[in-house]
Amino acid sequence: MRIFILLLCAVIGLSACESAAPVMAPDGKPLPRVYRISARDEAKIQYRMLDSVNALRGASGAPEVQLNANLTAAAATHSIDMRNQNRPWHFGSDGSSPIDRVARSGFSGLMIGENISETYESELETLSAWMEQPDTRQIILDPRATDLGFAWHQETNGKLWWTLLLGQAQPQNFAGLQ
Repeated sequence: MRIFILLLCAVIGLSACESAAPVMAPDGKPLPRVYRISARDEAKIQYRMLDSVNALRGASGAPEVQLNANLTAAAATHSIDMRNQNRPWHFGSDGSSPIDRVARSGFSGLMIGENISETYESELETLSAWMEQPDTRQIILDPRATDLGFAWHQETNGKLWWTLLLGQAQPQNFAGLQ
């Protein structure tokens, strides 16, 4: 009986080690897998994006940015709104601009720029695509930026609506300085 139980455990253990072979397309290349995000991954993804943006900024000589709750709220609102409109663009269904949404979120500084994407790709693949385009790269590397907001909305089919906002916090007034 003990041998049977040990063999059963070994078979179960080995079957858990088996990796699933990728599904191949007719051209012989593996089909892409859907990038699924769970609720427990939210902070991990936001900080992975923050760390990646800061690494890129550091390599270009720009100062680091910090994650900002107000900018992230504005980004989340816009990601959902883009999904509802079924198009990636910078204007909300109510006619709002990125500047309007950032102000509504309570961020009192300067909105530097907004990058958006409709894709099935991960956050790092999306960041890579943004870095390949001069206009979106300029937003990410803008040396005036001090704060970052980053959010997304994922549809049931896996499609992701990403929004990244960069802003410059209002300078602190120190006694005697203007």
